[in-house]
Amino acid sequence: MDETPIDGFYSVIPAGGVGSRLWPLSRADAPKFLHDLTGSGQTLLKDTWDRLAPLSGDDRIMVVTGRAHRAAVEAQLPALADHNVVLESEPRDSTAAIGLAAAILELREPGVIVGSFAADHVISGSGLFRAAVTDAVAAARAGYIATIGITPTEPAVGFGYIECGAPIEIAGAEHVEAVASFVEKPDLPTAKRYLAGGTHLWNAGMFIARADALLAEIARNKPELHAGLIELAAAWDDPETRGPAVDRIWPRLEKIAIDYSVAEPAAAAGRLAVIRGHFVWDDVGDFASLAKLNSAGRSGELAILGENARVLSDASSGIVVSRSKRVISLIGVQDIVVVDTPDALLVTTSEHAQRVKAVVDALRVGGSNDVL
Repeated sequence: MDETPIDGFYSVIPAGGVGSRLWPLSRADAPKFLHDLTGSGQTLLKDTWDRLAPLSGDDRIMVVTGRAHRAAVEAQLPALADHNVVLESEPRDSTAAIGLAAAILELREPGVIVGSFAADHVISGSGLFRAAVTDAVAAARAGYIATIGITPTEPAVGFGYIECGAPIEIAGAEHVEAVASFVEKPDLPTAKRYLAGGTHLWNAGMFIARADALLAEIARNKPELHAGLIELAAAWDDPETRGPAVDRIWPRLEKIAIDYSVAEPAAAAGRLAVIRGHFVWDDVGDFASLAKLNSAGRSGELAILGENARVLSDASSGIVVSRSKRVISLIGVQDIVVVDTPDALLVTTSEHAQRVKAVVDALRVGGSNDVL
C-alpha cells in the first residue's frame, strides 16, 4: 500500500471530550482516547496516529488537547513534535479546537490543507481510508470543505446522517458529491428508510479543507469567534505572547460544534462536498457499540475487556469491562453491561447504554466529582 505522504496535507487530531457514555471506564483524568478499547494493545489515540502518519508524515500531525492530558498524550505519541502540541486551558468545543489549529497552520504554511480526525474513533481498512482522504484533499484543493461520510451497514439510531446530493466533478477525485443536508440522530423507522434509500451516510465528523477556506467559513458565521482565533494564532508561536493571549482570549471563545459553525452553513451554500467512505468505522459511542466491536458483531456472545479480568459466565451475553480484582459471575443474563472499577460499578443493558450520560450528569449535579 502507498505510504507516501499526501503533498501539502496536515492532519489535526482533536483529543478532547471525556466520552461520558463510557463512564466509569472513561473519566476526566483518563478519557476515552487514552484507553485500549479494541484489544489492539494500544490506545485509540495511538491507533489514530498510526492511521494518519502515512498520510501526513510524523512531522505534520497536530494534536489539540487539554493541559491536563499533555503528559499522557506525549507519552503515547513519542514522535509528536513539541510545536505541534496545542493545549486548551478549558474545553471550548470543536470549532475553537479545529479553528485554532487551522489558524496556526495557515500562518506557518499559507495554503495548507488540513484534515481533522477524532482521536477516539475506530477505523479498519487503511487502503479504503487513504482513498477517501485522497479524494477529500482533491475536493479541498478545488475550494470545497470536504467531509467523509460512512456507508451505513445497519439502521443505526446513534449517529447523525449526511444526505448526499448531486455528483461533483473534480480532477483527481472519483467519488465526490454535494451535501444536501445534515440530519440529526433519527428514530428506527427513519434510519431504516435511510439505509434502504442509499443517499444517506453516517456523519463521522471528519473535515478536510484548505485552512483559509475553513477559517473563512467560521468568519462568515461566527465573526467574533474567528477574530479570537486569528488573534490567538498570531501570538501562538512566540512563548512570551502565547500564555497571556490564551488567558485573555480562550475563555471567552464561543462554545460551538464545527457541524453548526461550518458544516451546515457550508452545505446550505453549496460549499460542502462529501466522499463516501467504504472502510469500517465506529465512534465507540457507548457500551453497546463497544460490545459489538469486541464480539465481531456476533450477538449472543460475551465480550470481556480487562487485562486481569476474572469473569465466569453461564448462558450470558453482552460485555464486561473489569478494572478490579473482583470475580464477576453472570448467569442467564442477556445483553448485559457490567463495568467494574475500583471506585464505581455500572450495571445496565445494551438497550439502555445511551442513558449512561444521564448518570454522569446526575453525579455532576450531586457534587460527586471524585468519580468523574
